[in-house]
Amino acid sequence: MSYDREGLIASAREAMMKAYAPYSNFYVGAAFLMEDGTVITGCNIENASYGAANCAERTAIFKAVSEGRRDFKALALCGGPKGVVDKACYPCGICRQVLNEFCKKDMEILVATDSGYETTTLAEILPYSFSLEDW
Repeated sequence: MSYDREGLIASAREAMMKAYAPYSNFYVGAAFLMEDGTVITGCNIENASYGAANCAERTAIFKAVSEGRRDFKALALCGGPKGVVDKACYPCGICRQVLNEFCKKDMEILVATDSGYETTTLAEILPYSFSLEDW
């Protein structure tokens, strides 16, 4: 699969800086590459009622789906304290399940680190998953 991985990570870094994280001070950004080359981004959005917070990945997915988009090709993620990426920041369990609902299991996921990025797939980070297509 050929696309600008560095550019997608740069989009995730830009989204990360828009995070609203006054409680954790941990900023996360996500950038989805769609099949037509469009990039849809999201950031984490916290709330005083912690359960009402939303992760960057879900913000981006929900933006895309609400606009009728479900053609996810790749995902780039980055996160860190006060927006400083020092190590890989993988999706939480809830986000992994939401990714599984809308993305292909072989979708490439790029996770930024302080020295570049790690590459994985949805299948690798969510083994033994279940979805509507499994039934």
